[in-house]
Amino acid sequence: MKKVGVLALQGDFDAHAKAIERAGATALLVRSAADLEGLDGLIIPGGESTTMLKLLREENLMEPLRNFGRSRPIFGTCAGAILLANEVSSPAQECLGLIDVGVERNAYGRQIDSHITSITPEADFQSRMGPGEMEAVFIRAPIIRRVGTQGRVLARYEGDPVLVEEGRHVVATFHPELSSDPRVHELFLQKLNG
Repeated sequence: MKKVGVLALQGDFDAHAKAIERAGATALLVRSAADLEGLDGLIIPGGESTTMLKLLREENLMEPLRNFGRSRPIFGTCAGAILLANEVSSPAQECLGLIDVGVERNAYGRQIDSHITSITPEADFQSRMGPGEMEAVFIRAPIIRRVGTQGRVLARYEGDPVLVEEGRHVVATFHPELSSDPRVHELFLQKLNG
């Protein structure tokens, strides 16, 4: 069984751990660089990206995460998508630069503007992962403003990309771990075999 780490410094890492186990992998919590050893992939959950960045620096995890992502898949949701990006605005901040997307922080508004909606994934996603709409939970969500030439948009909301893959990495601006739909986590597990 594949081993997927879930960065457990902040955010709803427990919900991701449960979701990845339902999708068919073993979840292990990651709090230090040593915890990355032996993992097949990693999830960086949502939370507050500036707080997560501060904690990553305090734990000396920035470079270990970059090194991990150069050879193994990482899935980032919400703040995790911000951290994986190579360009962040509103305001600009340091990021891991592992996926060629430009992300605007908190672009849907404040906490009060958080919401749940249904989205229809792109045909490519549905042909690979199964048909049908999916529930999307947006919590102070970022917007992906730019996708590089190697990126593939798998779902949109109001015209903006909300689920993007590039090579081994996946980012979502919503929280699939808060939905009963396993397809996004199953998509990430497929990356562990490639």
